[in-house]
Amino acid sequence: MNFDTLLRILGWCSIINIGILFWWFAIIAFAGKWVYKIHSKWFKIPEEQFNAIHYSGIMYYKITIFVVFIVPYIVLRIIR
Repeated sequence: MNFDTLLRILGWCSIINIGILFWWFAIIAFAGKWVYKIHSKWFKIPEEQFNAIHYSGIMYYKITIFVVFIVPYIVLRIIR
């Protein structure tokens, strides 16, 4: 694998993962009650805990995207 291929892979992975992150946030922000209603049938948790779980997951996913894809992409762009 050459340098340019690695840059393209990291770039596209970043874009796709940020798209998934925005989609997840939008679903929870705009249809959170509906999602909670569906999930509360499977898991008996209060709505506050449901929101905390999702927002913690969004935060963890965002940090992972930055550490695994965006920071290496920027570093490779700098050293190129």
